[in-house]
Amino acid sequence: MAAETTTGTMLSTETATEAGRHSIWEIDPKHSLVEFSVKHMMFTTVKGRFTDVRGTINCQDESDPTKATVDAAIVAASLDTGDNDRDAHLRAADFLDVEKFPMITFTSKRVDRRDENEFRVIGDLTVKGVTREVVLQMTYNGRGKNPFGQEVAGFTAETSINRKDFGLNWNVALETGGLLVGDKVNILIEVQAVKQG
Repeated sequence: MAAETTTGTMLSTETATEAGRHSIWEIDPKHSLVEFSVKHMMFTTVKGRFTDVRGTINCQDESDPTKATVDAAIVAASLDTGDNDRDAHLRAADFLDVEKFPMITFTSKRVDRRDENEFRVIGDLTVKGVTREVVLQMTYNGRGKNPFGQEVAGFTAETSINRKDFGLNWNVALETGGLLVGDKVNILIEVQAVKQG
């Protein structure tokens, strides 16, 4: 929701020659997305995605991923659940209010290493003008050169949020009890980043 965004760090099998090496990586919106899932009527799950994800990963030292920072943004109107009427409602004031709040943003505050390729990226997620700290459980998937000679890296991140923490309060009570839309939103982020320069 990166967000919101996304996430990332340059890590893995850095050699001594990489110590202290600074690099900038741009999130590739054509090969990155943010997926979400929410309970519907308490017993089914609706899934959707944001297809326009952008941002920058700033690696101060490629040999130390915990020194990396992430700034990511999602175009809120790029939401897609596969149903036009539902998408229009989610973009409207009851939910994301994309005309007033066109971007969902994530800015990292720190990166903690959990394992060789596993990290926690802690940062501020802003949705509909409300900012809350979230923790992304991030996996580094590897790096290499694409067919165009660019160096790319891949990351997967997951988190969960309560939508009401961000002012997304709309709901309908069901005749059988419970509510139409669940509060918990599960988020899955897939990022491909391209090294600049």
